Amino acid sequence: MRRILVLEDDKLFNETLEDFLEEEGYKVECALDPYSALELTYKHIFDLYLFDVNLPYENGFSLLEKLRQSGDTTPAIFLTSREDKNSLTQGFNVGADDYMKKPIDFDELLLRLEAVLRRQIRRERVNIGKYRLDTVAKVLYFEDEALDVTQKAIELLLLLVQADGEVVSSEEIKNRLWAAGQSASSGALRVYITQLKKYFPEAISNVRGIGYRWVID
Repeated sequence: MRRILVLEDDKLFNETLEDFLEEEGYKVECALDPYSALELTYKHIFDLYLFDVNLPYENGFSLLEKLRQSGDTTPAIFLTSREDKNSLTQGFNVGADDYMKKPIDFDELLLRLEAVLRRQIRRERVNIGKYRLDTVAKVLYFEDEALDVTQKAIELLLLLVQADGEVVSSEEIKNRLWAAGQSASSGALRVYITQLKKYFPEAISNVRGIGYRWVID
C-alpha cells in the first residue's frame, strides 16, 4: 500500500484529504506543521508528499528544500492558494513534482498524484551492477531471481544508494528504518549491513564511529 504524507495546517481540510486518500486505498500520515511532518519523515518511508505552502514556523518550500538537501527524493506535490508565477517557480526550483492551486478538485488531485507515482515507479526500478532493485515491492533481484533480503535491509540499501557517496550516520539510519517505539539496536543494524555485503562486498564502507557510505556507482 502506498504511503502519503499530508502536511496541511487547516485541520478540517487536513482531515478531508486524509479521508479521501484512505478511501482511494492509500495509507496516510498527517501533520499540521512542518516540524511534525519532518519528524514523520524520520519514522516512515513515504511514496509521496502533499504539502501546503503557507504554514506556521516555516513554509512548505523551505521544508521540501531541506528534505532534498538531505538526499530525500520522495516525489512532492504542493497544494497552495498562491497564484503568482514567482511562487510557482520557487516550488519547482526546490524540487516539487507538481503544483495545485486551491480550492482543490479531488478528482484532479487523484489523477495528478497517480501520474506522479507512475513516473516514480519507472524511476524506482534501479539497476545496481548485475542486480535490479524494485523499490516499490522492496525486492532485490539477480537476473530474474528474487533474493532473500529483508525489507529493512532493502530500505537501508536505498538510503545508502540515494546518499550518492555521502556518509549516512548510524543515528539517521535508525531513525529512518525504525518507527518510534521500535527497538533500533546497533546489533540489528550490523545484521542488515552483513546481509547487503553478501551481495555488495566492496560497495559499503564502514566509517568508524559515524556510519556507512556507498562507495561505488
